[in-house]
Amino acid sequence: MMSQGCIKCGGTNAQEKEVSMTGTGLSKMFDVQHNQFVVVYCENCGYSEFYNKNSSSGANILDLFFGG
Repeated sequence: MMSQGCIKCGGTNAQEKEVSMTGTGLSKMFDVQHNQFVVVYCENCGYSEFYNKNSSSGANILDLFFGG
């Protein structure tokens, strides 16, 4: 299936970056970063989307970002 491009600008170049974040309550107080995500962002306009790293969808994240 052909990628459609960034939903904001139509750009076709994107990058991925892994990030970790704290939750709420005790995990925030003790800075426990157990929430892991992959951020995909458009190199042209900077639009970004977060995807749960532990998701079991098995889909290619870049395909999801580009609507493929």
